[in-house]
Amino acid sequence: MRTRLLGILIALMLCVLAALGLPLAAAVAAAEQSRVVVDRLDDAARFAQDLPTSGTSALDSALKGDPEPAPGDISRRNAIDAEVARYHDLYGVRLGIFQRDGLPISTAPRDWQVPSGGWGAQAFQEALDGRRSHNPPQVWPWSDDRTITVATPVVRDGDVVAVVLSESPTGALRTRVLHRWLVIGAGEAAAMIVAVLLAVRLTEWVLRPVRTLDRATHDIATGRMAARVAPGGGPPELQRLARSFNEMADHVVLAMDQQKAFVADASHQLRNPLAALLLRVEVLGLELPEGHEEELGGVREEGIRLARVLDDLLGLATAEHARPEPERTDLAALTLARVDAWRPVAEQCGIELRWDGPALAIGMADPIGFGSALDAVLDNALKFSPAGSGVRLRVAVGREEVAVVVTDAGPGLTEEELSRAGDRFWRSPRHQNVDGSGLGLSIARTLLAAGGGSLDFAPVKPTGLAVTLSVPRPDKA
Repeated sequence: MRTRLLGILIALMLCVLAALGLPLAAAVAAAEQSRVVVDRLDDAARFAQDLPTSGTSALDSALKGDPEPAPGDISRRNAIDAEVARYHDLYGVRLGIFQRDGLPISTAPRDWQVPSGGWGAQAFQEALDGRRSHNPPQVWPWSDDRTITVATPVVRDGDVVAVVLSESPTGALRTRVLHRWLVIGAGEAAAMIVAVLLAVRLTEWVLRPVRTLDRATHDIATGRMAARVAPGGGPPELQRLARSFNEMADHVVLAMDQQKAFVADASHQLRNPLAALLLRVEVLGLELPEGHEEELGGVREEGIRLARVLDDLLGLATAEHARPEPERTDLAALTLARVDAWRPVAEQCGIELRWDGPALAIGMADPIGFGSALDAVLDNALKFSPAGSGVRLRVAVGREEVAVVVTDAGPGLTEEELSRAGDRFWRSPRHQNVDGSGLGLSIARTLLAAGGGSLDFAPVKPTGLAVTLSVPRPDKA
């Protein structure tokens, strides 16, 4: 989320800087060219103004096509030629004074003529029409073949008698524009760096409470109900959301505690009346005439089953209230001890109980809780395994966790049933005739989750069920 938000902010900043920088760069280029055009037009206008005064006779003789001008006219024309040549040598600008028909009066260089096409011809025609040429097309730093051509009319008695035309190279102009663009680019880069730093700080400020809220939500989702969002900075809306989240978590925890307390109290309070009821049933059975043993046995069986359900409910409530601290535990030794404890029961049922695993398997677990969970899984496996089959326990040490896999040869569960295995009071419709309350695996899952572990189910071919009890390793805890 941080990357996406930062990318959006940086993209917006780039758009803003581009929207400001590109017009500014174009305006700078236009301003530099306008300065050059105005300067060239002023020079051309000066030549146009000087012609009638300093070289009137020379200009008249040139316009009349006099083949043999007077000696004074020759000197004035030479002065005009010298001034035009000096201007060309000094500024590197082509300059020419042309008659209306395009014949040169004075040009530098000598062989320069009126352009036959393009912007030069258009500027010359505008001067013939009695007006200065307007701003030529924009020159860009990459336009290395472009020149700037301007023209000014020479007017006498209200008539255009000649045209002063200049053609300037654009190398210096393009260099100045490029230099100004580099300055603008440096400013934009500095502004972008500052904007990125501000965007990073803004993103951190906005997302800090979101990350805190995400961690607290994950902790609660994984069973650490005491997790809360610590007060901190950020936008007021997110601060208010954090306070609302903490209030919601408090209410949820309170409701769960009340529910667990009710289950524990109810199961505990019902045990004494149930025990008294079973005692009265036994006393009543002594006074009943013969022939009612079957009904009396059914009542005893249901009473015993109800007592077992109450015991399991109390065990579940106790497991849910437990907040054990996981510790380094040798699961191999713990598993072997539980196998030895259940071996007489397995032999009584005609089931072989086997164990396989390394000599040492250290995991982070609550020894009492893990042992109780393993007892529940073993009880379930022995209950559903047929006589003559076997139940196998295997301890496996992985990179991140240590697992104990209990595999039986019972009827197993379907794919749909596997998704519901471990739910409270759930039992497969195919196994309703087997004693049990449907809370054994729920208690095992609750005990493992309280210590940071998990309980998973998988089918075994051809028949059977594999139940995996997993806890983290010490270096991953």
